[in-house]
Amino acid sequence: MNVLLGLAGSDESITALRRTIERTRAAGDDLTVAIVEKPEAERSQDEMRRQAEDLLSKAGIDAAIERLDGDPGSALVDHAEQGEFDQLVIGGGTLSPMGKIQLGPVTEFVLLNSPITVTLVR
Repeated sequence: MNVLLGLAGSDESITALRRTIERTRAAGDDLTVAIVEKPEAERSQDEMRRQAEDLLSKAGIDAAIERLDGDPGSALVDHAEQGEFDQLVIGGGTLSPMGKIQLGPVTEFVLLNSPITVTLVR
């Protein structure tokens, strides 16, 4: 399977990265990591790239790492449309006090507009 992983600099993105690396190693998937620009994120694109490179190296996985500019949701959806990906993986979603999932604007945009299957890692 050809997997596109979107990273936006949040803790949820790090969780998605770790779980996708585990899945990639177990299933032998082809992985592309797309780091989007999100100014309010906890980590910069450069920090996310270093962390992705470190985790991928430790796992022995050779994956392409790309930097996407512009609106994060649109950039991920456009990249998914242009590539030959089978699945788009993103981190996101928190639980409300009532136990319901709350989605941020980027996550919601990707879920509603992606032309391929989206896996949401919480």
